Amino acid sequence: MGKEKSSTCTTLKRYVSEFGPDIFSTDGHVLYCKMCEIKINFEKKYNISQHMKTDKHQKSVKRQNDQEQRKLQQLLTNQSSAKSDFNKDLCQAMVSANIPLNKLSNKTFRVFLEKYTGKNIPMEATLRKGYIDDIFNTTMDKMKMEIRQNKIWVSIDETCDVEGRFIANVIVGILKPDCPGHMFLLHSEELDKANHSTICKLFEKAMGVIWPGDIQYNNVLLFLSDAAPYMVKAGTVLKNIYTKMIHVTCCAHGLHRIAEEIRGQFGTVDELISNMKKIFRKAPYRVEMFKSEAPGIKLPPEPVITRWGSWIEAAIYYCEHFRTIRHVVSCLDENDADSIKKAKLCIVKSGLEADLAYIKSNFEVLTKAIIELQTKNVSLSGSLAVVENVKQKFFLLKGNRGKLVLTKLQKVFEKNNGLRILEKISKILDGENDNNLDDFSEFPDDYSSDDIVYFKYAPITSVDVERSFSAYKTILSDNRRSFVFENLRKHLIIQCNNEGKI
Repeated sequence: MGKEKSSTCTTLKRYVSEFGPDIFSTDGHVLYCKMCEIKINFEKKYNISQHMKTDKHQKSVKRQNDQEQRKLQQLLTNQSSAKSDFNKDLCQAMVSANIPLNKLSNKTFRVFLEKYTGKNIPMEATLRKGYIDDIFNTTMDKMKMEIRQNKIWVSIDETCDVEGRFIANVIVGILKPDCPGHMFLLHSEELDKANHSTICKLFEKAMGVIWPGDIQYNNVLLFLSDAAPYMVKAGTVLKNIYTKMIHVTCCAHGLHRIAEEIRGQFGTVDELISNMKKIFRKAPYRVEMFKSEAPGIKLPPEPVITRWGSWIEAAIYYCEHFRTIRHVVSCLDENDADSIKKAKLCIVKSGLEADLAYIKSNFEVLTKAIIELQTKNVSLSGSLAVVENVKQKFFLLKGNRGKLVLTKLQKVFEKNNGLRILEKISKILDGENDNNLDDFSEFPDDYSSDDIVYFKYAPITSVDVERSFSAYKTILSDNRRSFVFENLRKHLIIQCNNEGKI
């Protein structure tokens, strides 16, 4: 009897081992199907095989497999939801440094990171899908938390990118009564077109980002933009909503408009600069000849009309190196290019050297002022002093062309009504004005002395928006044109607000 029991137990264990312990189990007396939850006739092996072919058994197996698959998927989901701090930090570092995430597919780069971090390096898709949004949201939350109930200034400008899109950026800075406040790239948006209506909508949208559902209208004290007519009109409309806001057009832009007037008054100098720029562009032989004939002197500058003050800087260069440049031009073959022929005719014109000397003597102050106005964390009185210095120098200009430039300066600043209010505020803060505030009719109606104290470090330029556009253009390089704008916007905001690029 003992031998028969031992033989049955051995047989059952063999069946379990043969057909799988995940399908069958035994207690040494019966064979039990886990799938169907029934006892199986095990007298013949054939009976077991037949049971496994039945519809009931196969459906039970399929149901069990489906349950196991769902459990596995849930486990993988739970594991993926537990975000890696290393992956997050790596993603933020790469985006902030403007390193494309696809560099992670570079084998040498991956091996380097793995070797010196001892971590499993994620793929690009993992960071893009799992971490970019988190980092962007964290960046936005920190920004909103810092701004909260503070008084702020807002600056908006737009540009046309290489894809032909109208891109507008919104910079927000905190106004503090005793020190410079932090500034942030709050928002970037693609506009259908650039006009006062789209700018007003963008302004409102940006304020809604800071204060969702409850915009603090009285906390917006200053709006900075360029002097484009649609920006001026937008400022006029917005002041009806943000009743304490002063609209100031950028003083650096204003000085650049004066520089453009100077360029228009000196046609011969402009012709020389334009042709010299063409002569050495993509001409390695001529560049080599220049270095040989004029050792120690930089190549002629290539001013860009939209780059503030660059034309006057070029004129100053030719003033300082006129005789050397004339010698170099004389060594060039006028048959090589039309620009050389024109430069040869231009450089011997009477009065050219005198014009260059006049520009350097009287207008170099303009380029220096533009550079000074781009300095961060300067007090309001310090910035206004830079502008005032330019005005005082230009009031001393002589000659017809000098008077025309002075007239342009006066027109530019006469239209900047908001700047006149800031000048009065600066005098109050510096103790230079004893008049009562009620005498200042240009102030917003509900202004108080407490509002005025927040202007001690108020900016008078919109150069910070220009810096954000520089970062934008760097991200949107020739080999990254497939960037969807929404993703590009997130990269830009993360980069500018984590790297201090504005």
